[in-house]
Formats: sequence, C-alpha cells, structure tokens
Amino acid sequence: MKLLVCGGAGFIGSNFVRARVSEFGDEVTVLDKLTYAGRKENLEGIDHRFVHGAIEDPASVADAIRGAEAVVNFAAETHVDRSISEPDAFVRTHSLGTFVLLEAAREHSLRYLQVSTDEVYGSIESGSFTEESPLEPSSPYSATKAGADLLVQSYSRTFDLETVICRGSNNYGPYQYPEKLIPLMILNALHGDQLPVYGDGQQVRNWLHVSDFCSGIGRVLEQGASGEVYNVGGPDECANLEVVERIIEMTGADPALLTYVTDRPGHDRRYSLSSEKIKALGWEAQHQFAQGLAETVAWYQEHAAWWEPIRSGDYRAYYERQYGKSLG
Repeated sequence: MKLLVCGGAGFIGSNFVRARVSEFGDEVTVLDKLTYAGRKENLEGIDHRFVHGAIEDPASVADAIRGAEAVVNFAAETHVDRSISEPDAFVRTHSLGTFVLLEAAREHSLRYLQVSTDEVYGSIESGSFTEESPLEPSSPYSATKAGADLLVQSYSRTFDLETVICRGSNNYGPYQYPEKLIPLMILNALHGDQLPVYGDGQQVRNWLHVSDFCSGIGRVLEQGASGEVYNVGGPDECANLEVVERIIEMTGADPALLTYVTDRPGHDRRYSLSSEKIKALGWEAQHQFAQGLAETVAWYQEHAAWWEPIRSGDYRAYYERQYGKSLG
C-alpha cells in the first residue's frame, strides 16, 4: 500500500512505519512536525519519504498526501499531564489537525484511519468498555481525542468518507518518550533517581505492547468495515504500583527509590477494553505483559544512545516542573 502516516516519527507511529515497510513492503510518506516527542532518529534505517510539517497546516498535508492510497493518523499530543498545563496544543492538533486531514482525504477519496485511545471512555470500575460504550473523557487530552473521533464519524456519515477508528489501551515498548510511566520508571531506576508514583498507585491499566497495537491497526486498515470503531486492548491488567515494583526487580534498583506524589487532577482509576470485535478479524495480542515488560526494560538498557540526549535536554526542566525534583 501507499500510505501517508501522520505522526510517524513518534512512539507508536514509528513502530507502525517500521513494521509496514519491513513486513509488508508498503511505500510510506511520514508527515511529522517533530515536537519534543517526535524524533527522526526513530525512523533511522527505514525506507520512507519524510515531510516536515503539522497536520493542521493544509499546505504540509497537501504535499504529504500526494500519491497516497490511505491515511493513518497517529499525530497527537499524548501526555495527559501536559494537557492539564497546556491544553491549547491538544485542541489545535486533535481538532483542527483532524479536520484538515479529513478534508484532504475527502478531496482525494482516500481511506482514513484515526488512531485513538481507551481514555475517551473514561474510567470503569469493573468489566470492559465495548465500542458501543458512551464517551466520558476526563482530561483535555481525552476530551479532544473524543472530539476528533466524533468528527471522523461525522465525515463517514455525512460525506460517505471511508473511515475507521482504532482505540488502543495503554501502549508500552521501544522508542517511547520517557514522560510516560514505564520508560520514566525504567530510566529513573537505572540512574538511581526517585520513582514518583501518583496517589496510591492503584490505578489499573490494560497494557498493550506497541507491536501488538500496530498489528491491530494494520488489520483494521486492511479489513475493518468503513464507519466502524475497533477497540484494541492488551491481554493483561496491572496496577501502576505493581508495574513500578516489577521494574525495580528487573533493574535491581533500590526499592527505597519508590515515592508517592500528589495525584493528578481527574486521574481515571481503571481502563479496560473488550477486543472481541477486532479478534473477529483474526487479530490476537502476541505479548503477555510480563514478557513484554522484560523486553522493554532490556531495550532501554541496550539503547542508551537513544535516550541519553533526551535526559540531558529540555526534558530535565519539564521533569523538575512536574515532580518538583531534579534528575540525577
């Protein structure tokens, strides 16, 4: 396939591009504005065309979309903490950016896949969200992602644009920027820095290895019914505190590094996705969390050249603002 992958230099996007080029031989154009979390290093060694630009810029989109057969939109501001302190960036990218992409896809009659999140459903005490569950987002991040999903569905219904939406549970794996829980804890543990856990640490997440999410996205891109939403959930649930404790054990870090910090506003207690709909297309997750977490810890241990520039740059100032402590 000839794909336009928006946000393809980010965590999930670069893993998707890597898989589609190496496993399927797709011709990929990546459109990315290279924010703090989008890095061209994530695409090293991958045959692709790169366009530097934002999805909310019609000129950049017009350049990037030439020759494409389908659009896959990963482009997003993804960190809930940042959406609390800087919500305007989330509105701009998720709302205006999605609109610009949809208009371009409509002009060229392309298939459009929106990459979304389980957070649009809000929190669930028991059971699992299905694709028919109501959207009850809690943060500016999840609210703007929910708005983008609704906009995508409106283009399917109003303009008969061929669209599909994939809502993934919490992803982890290689190339993830270390503001997120798992890479943050791995790198802090390796450096002997404190391991800051929000609240009581009992927030439960449905963990999904990034390669499994990428395979699910590919399956929906190829086989998903137009106008439909597909949940892509991980095979295991685990509380944040248990995740940190496992990382301490795997890295040999001092358990005394674990520290509790004030919980963030609107913190959802539990996420869980039913994936029966995508399983009907033949998809199954291949990574149990214990295996995937061990592989992820090993990847960060072996790829210091990738993350050392991050920890020595603007990330240090962000970390100090967020947690009130300096990195060692």
